[in-house]
Amino acid sequence: MSSKPMQKGKLYLVPVPLDHGCEQQTAVDEVLPLGTIKRAAILNQWISENAKSTRAFLKRVNVLTPLAQPIQNLQITELPREVHKKGDHAGAGTQFDARPLLAPALSGMDIGLVSEAGMPGVADPGGSVVRAAHELDIEVVPLVGPVSILLALAASGLNGQNFAFVGYLPQDAAARAQRIRELEALAWKSGQTQLFIETPYRNQALLQALVSTLREDTRLAVAGGLTLESARIRMLTARQWKRAGAAAMDAETSLKLPCVFAIGP
Repeated sequence: MSSKPMQKGKLYLVPVPLDHGCEQQTAVDEVLPLGTIKRAAILNQWISENAKSTRAFLKRVNVLTPLAQPIQNLQITELPREVHKKGDHAGAGTQFDARPLLAPALSGMDIGLVSEAGMPGVADPGGSVVRAAHELDIEVVPLVGPVSILLALAASGLNGQNFAFVGYLPQDAAARAQRIRELEALAWKSGQTQLFIETPYRNQALLQALVSTLREDTRLAVAGGLTLESARIRMLTARQWKRAGAAAMDAETSLKLPCVFAIGP
């Protein structure tokens, strides 16, 4: 008789709170449902953007639901740094083969995929791992939790039926202004909301560049510190941002919180 094939484990996409790097933290059970917390507590194998932040997250989970094993016994494998910097999708210049990381799943063990904040694979690394899971016929299970760009979109009042996330804009001032104009033209032509992000310490420079470059009737939303008590969400036209003045613009970004920006007609 032939032996029964070993059942493969699953790849769970585990979202985490959006407060990574923030002085203030949100209670985990306020942003993650109990089902996600319980699943995270029983996983022993992890693929991570950052092992340190993953251990910190699991310590917070342990307060609510005891972990199946002590944190020091968990297997946490970090994605290569180049995957974070250049991306892990077609055309990113990095062709990372994540299949070896999924060996435990081929042996029947479930694996958790986690980023530093939010949902892995969405505005964060992890796509290569998910693609590898599909290639190996490993079931992919996304769990429920916060996704910053969707929260920002919903709170912006801009078109939520047609939108695009375009990542980071160029740091060079001239290239950034050109990219802003390109995205604005696309938004007006198609009605498609354009969303992008920036590191907290460059938020003020980006907001000022947007206000000075956009046409006056273009709507601009800024959503910072989402899910935190200090969250700030504001949508105005570029003309209204200008009238509000530099002090008002600084107030939206001075807290150095992670921000999502959105523009549209």
